[in-house]
Amino acid sequence: MRYRFTVKDYHRMAEADIFDPDDRVELIDGEVVEMSPMGTPHGAVVARLTELFVLAVHGRAIVRPQLPMQVGDFSELEPDIAVIHYRANYYSDHHPMPPDDVLLVIEVAESSLRYDLDRKTPLYIAGGVPEVWVVDLVTDTLHVARGGKTVQLRPGDSVAPAAFPDLVLEVADILGPVG
Repeated sequence: MRYRFTVKDYHRMAEADIFDPDDRVELIDGEVVEMSPMGTPHGAVVARLTELFVLAVHGRAIVRPQLPMQVGDFSELEPDIAVIHYRANYYSDHHPMPPDDVLLVIEVAESSLRYDLDRKTPLYIAGGVPEVWVVDLVTDTLHVARGGKTVQLRPGDSVAPAAFPDLVLEVADILGPVG
C-alpha cells in the first residue's frame, strides 16, 4: 500500500529533519521525488533566464528561480523559474499557487526531459499554470505548452510569454552561446 503525502505532511517531514539539508527533493502528486543533479549548462541557462526575466518584468511580476510553488494539495515543486504576479510582500505569507499567482513556469532539462514533459508539465497545467516552457539542452529545443497545445521551437524562432506579449525572446538567446 502506498501513502500519498500532502503538502502539509511534506512540511512536517522537513520540520522533523527527515530530509538532509542538502537533499534536492520535491513533492510531486503526493510522492517525495529526488531531483536530478544540476549540470553546468543547466545552471547557466537558469542564470541567463533569471536575468532576462528580472530585467524585462521588473515592477510587473516577480521572478522566482528554484523556489517552492504549491500546486494543489499534493504537490510542492521547485521549478527552475517561476514568473508570478507582483505582490509587495513577495509572498512572505505563502508559496505562490496557480492559478491565481503563477503566470509562467520554466523547467530546464539536461537529463530530465521526459520527466519534465510527461510528468511535471501536465501537473502544472492541470494545477492551473497557464504556460509552461521546457528548455531541452540536449536537442536545443524549447517546448512551449499553453492553451492545450505544445509547440517546439528551435534557434531561429522567437517566443513571447502569453502574460507579456511585449517580451519577445529569441530561442537562441534562451539557450545561450555554445561553449
